[in-house]
Amino acid sequence: MGGQTPYAALRNMLNKVKPYLSMVSLQFGYAGMFIISMVSLKHGMSNFILATYRHLAATIIIAPFAFLLERKIRPKMTLPIFLMIVILGFLEPVLDQNLYFLGMKYTSATYASAFLNIIPAVIIPAVTFIMAMIFRLEKINVKKMRSMAKIIGTAITVMGAMVMTLYKGPIIDFVKSGGAIHHGTTTESADKHRVAGTIMLLGSVFCGSSFFILQSFTLKKYPAELSLTAWTCFIGTLEGAGVSLVMVRDLSAWKIGWDSRLLAATYSVSVP
Repeated sequence: MGGQTPYAALRNMLNKVKPYLSMVSLQFGYAGMFIISMVSLKHGMSNFILATYRHLAATIIIAPFAFLLERKIRPKMTLPIFLMIVILGFLEPVLDQNLYFLGMKYTSATYASAFLNIIPAVIIPAVTFIMAMIFRLEKINVKKMRSMAKIIGTAITVMGAMVMTLYKGPIIDFVKSGGAIHHGTTTESADKHRVAGTIMLLGSVFCGSSFFILQSFTLKKYPAELSLTAWTCFIGTLEGAGVSLVMVRDLSAWKIGWDSRLLAATYSVSVP
């Protein structure tokens, strides 16, 4: 131990493993959000209303910190910045969230769970990297090994993620039974939902990547991270509420109590 006390040695070890523990904890957080959101959706909660409540809760939590911590560094709000925030609010709280929740509805729990792990770790960074090249935020020189590694790594991760997610192996029938026609019809219907769900999930990825690109531009003109997040959540809540009122005409669907709906709206705020 080199003369270190047991307490000091334990503290050093914890400091070394802290990043890994944080990553594992984050995955548990994502899994919890997925399960709770699925439960609320299965119990009839609208995905549009869930996304609206989620960002309303985020606004309530983040706004006080933004107001207190950034009151001296917050830049003046201008019309171009406000228009960027309006677009940010529509990309993430409205399009991204609702496409993802709809994708979860149209696919199986395992499929959506696989996408949940692949999207933040692989697909979004890869698509964001491609879009960053298009908008010249990322400089690529094919003569340099570092740039080639980025390109090859992006291609491999995207292809691997798509193979893992889209490949459908043979059905293992442990119990031989009749009703082949019914099974074939059910499988065909499930495949159609799977394709629709996949398209929605990929649309969610595109919106998320577009959000990150526009956010990087906005932060250069409005360098106040907490305030920008609070504004995005607030504007997204208003836009999401407008979309929800159009898509869900039943006002009773907005009722929320001490149940999975409230838990889904508040718990998901803690997961980035």
